[in-house]
Amino acid sequence: MARDDDSGLRDEFLAEAQEIVEALSRDLLVLDQAEKEGTTSAEQINDLFRSVHTLKGIAGMFGHPTIGAIAHSLEDLLDQLRLEKVALTAEVLDVLFEGVEHFQRLLQSEEESEAGIDLDAFAQRIGQSLGVQDGGATEDPLRALDLEEAMLSVLTEYEEHRLRANVEQGVTIFRVGLRLPLLSIDESLESLKEKLRSLAEIITYLPSMDGGDAEHIELVVLIASTSDKEVLEAAIPFEGTRVEEVKRRDGGPMSLGPVEEPQTTDLTDLIAAAEAAPSSLTHAPPSAAQLSGANQADPLSVRSVSNTVRVEIDKLDHLMNVVGELAIIRSAIFRISERFRSESAMRELSIELHRINRGFERNLLELQNGILDVRMVPLGQVFDKLARIVRQAAREHGKEVRLVVSGKDTEVDKLIVEELSDPLMHIIRNAIDHGIEPPKQRDMAGKKPTGTLALSAYQRGKHVVIEVEDDGGGIDHEAILRVGIERGVITRDAAAELSREEIYNLIFTAGFSTKSSVSDLSGRGVGMDVVKTNIARLGGIIDVDSEPGIGTKFTITLPVTLAMISALLVRVAGREFAIPITSVREALVFEESEIRMVEAREMLTLRGSSLPLCRLREFFGIADAPPPERQFVVVAEIGSRRVGFLVDELDGQQDIVIKSFGPSLQKVKGFAGATDLGDQRVALVIDVPSLVEESGMQMDRARLRAGGGV
Repeated sequence: MARDDDSGLRDEFLAEAQEIVEALSRDLLVLDQAEKEGTTSAEQINDLFRSVHTLKGIAGMFGHPTIGAIAHSLEDLLDQLRLEKVALTAEVLDVLFEGVEHFQRLLQSEEESEAGIDLDAFAQRIGQSLGVQDGGATEDPLRALDLEEAMLSVLTEYEEHRLRANVEQGVTIFRVGLRLPLLSIDESLESLKEKLRSLAEIITYLPSMDGGDAEHIELVVLIASTSDKEVLEAAIPFEGTRVEEVKRRDGGPMSLGPVEEPQTTDLTDLIAAAEAAPSSLTHAPPSAAQLSGANQADPLSVRSVSNTVRVEIDKLDHLMNVVGELAIIRSAIFRISERFRSESAMRELSIELHRINRGFERNLLELQNGILDVRMVPLGQVFDKLARIVRQAAREHGKEVRLVVSGKDTEVDKLIVEELSDPLMHIIRNAIDHGIEPPKQRDMAGKKPTGTLALSAYQRGKHVVIEVEDDGGGIDHEAILRVGIERGVITRDAAAELSREEIYNLIFTAGFSTKSSVSDLSGRGVGMDVVKTNIARLGGIIDVDSEPGIGTKFTITLPVTLAMISALLVRVAGREFAIPITSVREALVFEESEIRMVEAREMLTLRGSSLPLCRLREFFGIADAPPPERQFVVVAEIGSRRVGFLVDELDGQQDIVIKSFGPSLQKVKGFAGATDLGDQRVALVIDVPSLVEESGMQMDRARLRAGGGV
């Protein structure tokens, strides 16, 4: 992007433009699906046109000529689609998608010249879609109309566009003079729109130069209609209405432009023109539509006025840190009040302090929940981007793929949404490249030629579950073992002891791939290991389930937020640890004698089910003293996996802010970070997903050894 002297203005442009481009991408994917199903509508194309037009306007205002030029050319193409002069084909959709991709690259580039876009080639594809041959420019129809220059100068770009389009098609333009009572202007304009709905297109409402009086307003309404003047006069329900046909200044025919073949301008010329034009907006007088709240005259708004503001995530992080510090203070106050309570002379003061702390706690909780709620955004922001990747990957591999999405409104922390894009993108690309078969192969297998890729999300307690499921060929676990042995990822002896789940998990090993050829999308042995690493960094786990010939499902389980969490404080061998409460199902006391061995694993029978155990003092290497006879088991659950953590003591529940380790400690296994408990105590935060996963692997290996094979 071109550097702006005012970085605030540039940030404002980027934020607004990104919203418009995301809306464009969503609407274009809807249109693409509708084209395949034969259910396209004019409204779908109108939505795209409005977004492109708005983007062109703000690009001109903020001085981004390349974006403006591309938007201008797409606007021409979309208008011809609306007028049904160009058919909506796969090739035309490709051009529209290419334009959106250009917008995205330009918004991500520091300088427009660095985006690497071949504007000439894109202009040629636009021209081919329009069926345009080389030709000269034509006279501007608007300047030939017998309309005051002052009136033309206050038209919006869209109003100019519709006026010009009607003139080029030979539709008669009428000027309608109205005198309406101010107190009932809303009802009057609604009545006018209803009466003219089937007779004319309303181009614009403008205040008349005559003004009116204290009780009335004089308006000029430009309309386009194929009906006679008398028919229009009879249809308009107001006394004193004046209807005049707008003629050409020279008395020539109204159809001035080439109707059969729309002309397009070279994109380089458009950019040059945009750079030469003033970057500021000329503010027109308010129209009657603005005075009355009617919006038909300007249908291009892609966003309604809403009670929302953009907030930088750093500001929310700062507020969340403040809340964390307040939580520490609250805990300190509580402990002091408990000490007061033990002194009889201080009992009355303790009760008062406790009451104040309860009020402080309520307000703090309300503040905490409010900030967390602001941080929450729908997963649809990620899902919409992935739909475009599905289309691109399917076309590249010559496959037919139908994307089914559910749970777009499921909300998670903004930081999690931002980090999810890459992992989900890799999973989807691998599903299309490795999983879903080509149409002929699917037909031979008795499947529909079009594969299905299902992307879903739902909330389960304090976690969000995201599933990516395809109906492809499934994972060949024998091929995975063979490649793993060939590449030295695993030995033959170790391979013989792997469970089915552990075999599937080999695909997350760095550099692992069963593809013999390399594509732009996958097969390079890059991606799936990054997926698991990124998911783990977010405090989540990923599971794989597959059936040969039926399909594969990836299940990702993540916490709803990482900003501030409630934790169960526990003690092991005199050391304090924090376990995120979102993963805790229950905690109970037990005796060492209750533990039994099942398939070489320590188990505890809990309500008729076997619960695998994990001794934290042994896992973390702090078994410097024997465990007490009376211990506690904390039952943790992530997704479908459960494990019981053996601890010496329970120290209560507390809200904590997790502080990340420095670079040298980030690879320490089993810990998500540390937290300050407020009274010069620091607790290590247990990484529950990694411990649950490790415990599950140990159990699978034990079961495999006991059973004698895979």
